[in-house]
Amino acid sequence: MSRTHSPVLFYADRRSQMEADPHKPLRQDVRLLGELLGETLREHEGARLLETVERVRAVAKTSRARADRDFQALASELGQLPVDAAIPLARAFTHFLNLANVAEQHHRIRRRRTYLRDPGSRPQRGSPEETFARLVARGVSPDALHDAICALQIELVLTAHPTEVSRRTLIHKHNRVAALLAEGDRTDLTAPERSEVHAALRREILSAWVTDEVRHQRLTPIDEVKGGLIVFEQSLWNALPRFLRSVDRALLAATGKALPLETSPVRFGSWIGGDRDGNPHVTPDVTRRATLLARWVATELYLKEVVALRDELSMTDATAALRARVGDVREPYRELLRQVRTQLTSARTWIESRLDPGSGVRDSGFGVRDSPDVVLTREQLLEPLQLCYSSLVETGNALIAGGRLTDVLRRVATFGVTLATIDIRQASDRHSEALDAITRALGLGSYAEWDESKRLEFLVRELPNPRPLIPPGLKTSPAVSDVLDTFRTIAQTPPESLGSYVVTMTHQASDVLVVELLQKEMGAERPLRVVPLLETAADLRRAPEILDRLFAIDWYRARINGLQEVMVGYSDSAKDVGRLSAGWELFKAQEAIVDTCRRHQVRPALFHGRGGSVGRGGGPTYLALQSQPSGTVDGRLRVTEQGEMIQALFGLPEIAQRTLEVYTSGTLESWLVPSSPPVQHWRECMERLSNDACSTYRRIVAEHPAFLDYFHTSTPQAELADVNIGSRPARRQAGGGLEGLRAIPWQFAWTQTRLLLASWLGLEEAFERALERSELELLQTMYREWPHFRSVIDLFEMVLAKADARIAAEYDRQLVPDALRPMGNELRDRLARAVSALLKVTGHTTLLEGNPVLRRSIDVRNPYVDPINLVQIEVVRRLRQGDHDPRLHDAFVVTVNGIAAGMRNTG
Repeated sequence: MSRTHSPVLFYADRRSQMEADPHKPLRQDVRLLGELLGETLREHEGARLLETVERVRAVAKTSRARADRDFQALASELGQLPVDAAIPLARAFTHFLNLANVAEQHHRIRRRRTYLRDPGSRPQRGSPEETFARLVARGVSPDALHDAICALQIELVLTAHPTEVSRRTLIHKHNRVAALLAEGDRTDLTAPERSEVHAALRREILSAWVTDEVRHQRLTPIDEVKGGLIVFEQSLWNALPRFLRSVDRALLAATGKALPLETSPVRFGSWIGGDRDGNPHVTPDVTRRATLLARWVATELYLKEVVALRDELSMTDATAALRARVGDVREPYRELLRQVRTQLTSARTWIESRLDPGSGVRDSGFGVRDSPDVVLTREQLLEPLQLCYSSLVETGNALIAGGRLTDVLRRVATFGVTLATIDIRQASDRHSEALDAITRALGLGSYAEWDESKRLEFLVRELPNPRPLIPPGLKTSPAVSDVLDTFRTIAQTPPESLGSYVVTMTHQASDVLVVELLQKEMGAERPLRVVPLLETAADLRRAPEILDRLFAIDWYRARINGLQEVMVGYSDSAKDVGRLSAGWELFKAQEAIVDTCRRHQVRPALFHGRGGSVGRGGGPTYLALQSQPSGTVDGRLRVTEQGEMIQALFGLPEIAQRTLEVYTSGTLESWLVPSSPPVQHWRECMERLSNDACSTYRRIVAEHPAFLDYFHTSTPQAELADVNIGSRPARRQAGGGLEGLRAIPWQFAWTQTRLLLASWLGLEEAFERALERSELELLQTMYREWPHFRSVIDLFEMVLAKADARIAAEYDRQLVPDALRPMGNELRDRLARAVSALLKVTGHTTLLEGNPVLRRSIDVRNPYVDPINLVQIEVVRRLRQGDHDPRLHDAFVVTVNGIAAGMRNTG
């Protein structure tokens, strides 16, 4: 981190370097950022810290290549550091890892731009141009391709799960570092300009260093709402029109027809401010404010575009329709856009009055009919813009119409006036509790005590009944009042602001119908679609039974109008039975859901609750789409993007554009040319693997008497509960068992120790038993020829490459009582067995042999993450010994941030 060099020489001739070695500019960027960080440490903290950092880094690096003696010496030294020395040391390594991540993201953009600049290069794999041409070459007719793109419905749903450990203010600084790296890539910069870039990088790195990365107050749901909206303002707003222009060009080239302006294959949803499952802080008022904040940001963004359009559209020639609208004025476009600007300004004022606690306006109702001069709907905003567009085209100015105005129209088609619709999510038992209070008050008995048949009989009778069910003045508990008030808020909120109602832990058909009944009783004129969320392995297997009972009800069939959305949960199913078994249960459940829907002549729509880590369903998007069961991607896809993955996938406009391309291309290809279903003996083999993996996982996690105590002592799970990451509690319910612990902290804790147990446990025994059955050749064939199985194995390979038994053993050595250490020894032995068995299946000699870029990225990061782990171990040890120094908590948070930055996923 200490060497310096001329910024002019450093930035020279980047294009030729890319041609000779495509990754050399990345290494140079990382080296430059590291040296600038080193200068910052020397100047701001003193030479002693920098010397310590350099020495620790060197020892950590050699300990990776030599015997464990260096590692133990390093662990001993870091364990003796006073807290005043430990915090800046951990911060230094954390800042370097964050800067390296920024450099890697920028390098992705740089390589893409270099590739696209080359006139001789083929279209990038997964881009619209490459995908559309390949589909036509495979026999998809141009007309069918065009119709499919116009019918495609992909919705990316952003969630606020507590896995984004970096403060937003630091993310903004890192984005500015990325912008400066891009500026430095310019070949036409003068020497003074390059020096300015260099100086600006130093300022940003210093600014990040002197910023407190520790949140001293827990985030509120409104903080999370504001954070989620930032990605629209800073990235998606600009990425979306670029993405749709690329789709339009590729579609025109492949089919001869353009993308209609009112069509967008991608929309956005959000759980932020609506997800109340186990989060008491998400109240009806929070949801109301979340919908208003989304509208406020959208209004601000549209206002800027309309002001810019007024500046551009100064022409006087217009159609009779436009002139009839604005009267006899010299500049008709400007006059119409002035009216739009006024309506948007009024809308902003109107929203602010409802957000201001001192305004006295507290109703959830938006009063659309009472506010004719306020833009509140997509159609209100779209109509005058379309009139401008038509007039420009008809008067010979199509080229002008195809500029900013087209981009704004496409934004309206995608974002509407809310940017993203907000889903409501609540647990099924909360609805049952509310209805139980109602039936008891009516003297009908206890709904909670009825069996499923009696519940369905009651619900089917009451759903079409026009008379009110809830007695006036019903006195309820605070929990029931919260549920009923949520349904009142839904009824009073414009439909454009809300998406669906997701029922967590759906166990039976009545769990869906009770939500429909409560919406009716609270006066929802346009009730939200109700989406059952199947999370546990048992509920996934029960999917056909639940759907059969629902589809047998005439009222329900009329209500869904031929379309049934079902959400499948990856996180809790993996926590329940292990990642390998959960993946297979999800595969079979999706097949069963689709088959059941089609048997009843209902179109299925699957909603995938994927997380960031592999253990919660995460992984490369394109691979995940290609590995879905045949026929389950039917032109519709909803998927959650959670926590830190929002920044990783959408934080920079160029990355966001590529993410949207991959989602569109992968979904389209999975729909139009689905993979062949697995042959029967593959399914039978997968069933055996799943059973063996599940029994192993359950035997250890759920049945081993020492496991729970080992988990609590070997991981920082208890300490993580006190970190101000998100607004949601770590547990759905009180108690120390795993049942009430959310899947996210379960994964998070194992990621921090780098054992990553929750992402691979069970794999080792499943594969070993398959090898004992002489099934190696079968497994290798499945790996080569079955996309689903290949994606599963490739994800396991990535997890195992990131796992580190030596670091996990150090947590045991310092934190785990002697009586529990055999448990850790067994688990680390299982990790080694998992690696050995997986390598036999893939035929690789080392992990990630087929992905050298990722392999190198992990290897480069390890010497920087190792010291942070060792500091965390000592901090946790002191905290558990009762050391009440408040700086220890800050030190712990710093280490959490650093390990998360090094591992590139957190939960």
